[in-house]
Formats: sequence, C-alpha cells, structure tokens
Amino acid sequence: QVQLVESGGGLVQAGGSLRVSCAASGLTFSSYAMGWFRQAPGKEREFVATISWSGGSTYYADSVKGRFTISRDNAKNMVYLQMNSLKPEDTAVYYCGRIVILPDGADYWGKGTLVTVSS
Repeated sequence: QVQLVESGGGLVQAGGSLRVSCAASGLTFSSYAMGWFRQAPGKEREFVATISWSGGSTYYADSVKGRFTISRDNAKNMVYLQMNSLKPEDTAVYYCGRIVILPDGADYWGKGTLVTVSS
C-alpha cells in the first residue's frame, strides 16, 4: 500500500529557511508526479507545489513562487520542499501527496509535518 511519510518540520523565525522531506513506499515512485500541500489552522488544505515524475517540470502556488523549491530523488524515493524567506502565514501542516492529475490532483497524502514560523 502507498505510504508517504513527511519529516523535517519545526519552528523557524520569519525570514528563515527549512527543508521538509517525504519518504515514499508502496508505489512505483518514478512513475508519479509528487506534490506538497499545506493546511493552516482553521483553513482548508491548499496546493503548494508539484514536481513531474522526471523532475523536469515544476508547478507552484503563487503564494510560494520564488521562495519555495520542490525537488525529488527517484533513486531514494524521496521528495523535498526547500522553503526560504519564510513568513508567519506559511505556518501549517505540510503534506506530501501522490499526484494523479496535474498539477494538484492527489489521491494519497501522508500524515503531515508541522511548520511553525514565528514573527
């Protein structure tokens, strides 16, 4: 069965950086686009970024464009989200998702990792 396990969340000051990771298993990882989503307290889950199966194409929400970078390592079944210039409004639980409809249609998510940005 598909398992996605996020890690790397934590507390960071505004303007700082953090990288979250997602370990995938139970799927042919290199055949799927992978994405990151987030859910802030009291809000619905929203799309953050997606990377194609090869890594050749990426998609970003306008709110993170230029600050966040998604990447993947198909040899390790890993996907990453490098977050720079973090803002308090980036505070959320970040989820990794298996993308089945580009750019943001996911069918599996992990349990998430909490990122808190203090002002």
